[in-house]
Amino acid sequence: MGPTLLANAMWQYAEVLRHFTPRFNVYVPDLIFFGRSYTSRPDRTESFQARCLMRLIDLQGVKRMSMVGISYGGFVAYSLAVQYPQALDRLVLCCTGVCLEVKDLEAGLFPVKSLEEAKQVLTPQTPEKLRELMRVSFVRPATGVPSFFLSDFIRPTLLVWGEQDRIFPLELGHRLKRHIGDSAKLVVIKNAGHAVNLEKPKEFSKHLKLFLFVM
Repeated sequence: MGPTLLANAMWQYAEVLRHFTPRFNVYVPDLIFFGRSYTSRPDRTESFQARCLMRLIDLQGVKRMSMVGISYGGFVAYSLAVQYPQALDRLVLCCTGVCLEVKDLEAGLFPVKSLEEAKQVLTPQTPEKLRELMRVSFVRPATGVPSFFLSDFIRPTLLVWGEQDRIFPLELGHRLKRHIGDSAKLVVIKNAGHAVNLEKPKEFSKHLKLFLFVM
C-alpha cells in the first residue's frame, strides 16, 4: 500500500489566521474526505457537506458566525448560507464558481472539458493530480508541493477573485455578483490566479479585515 496523502485545511489559511485569532473564535474545519474527516454515507454533494459543517458548528455551541470559503469550500459555504441563512452574519466567497453552467464548458471558458474533470482537478487524489491543480491555480506555479496537501440569501457577501483565475475565470465572479445583487461586493486581486489566498496573502487578508472587522 502506498503512502497516504491528506488535504488539511490549515495550509490554506496559514498566512491569514494570525490576523483574526485575536478578535474572533476561529474554526478551520476539514471538509468530508479532507484531512481525517470521512463518512460512510454515499452522499457527496456540497449540500451534504454544508449540513455536516452546520452539525459541527452546532456541537461547538455557535449560534451565529461569519464564514470564509475558498474554491470548493466556497461551494459548501454558499450552500450553508442558503440552507441556514439565520446562522450567518457575513459571507466571503473566494474564487468560487457557484454560477458555473454546462454551456460555459462548451464555450471553452475553462481549461477542462467537463464538470467531472473539473471535480478531479479540484479534489486531487494522486500527487500527479495535485501538481496539475497547483499548475492551474497559480499565476506563477509553486515549485515545491508539501506532502501534507492531500489527504439564495441577502447576507453581506464579499467575493474575492484572482484576476487570472484559470479554474473559475473572473467572469464567474462578475456573474455571481450580479446573482447576489447589492449585498455583494466583488474584489479583484491583480497578478493572482485561483490560489489568490496563497499568492497574495497580505492583500487577501487586508480585504477580509476590511469586510469582517466592521462587526
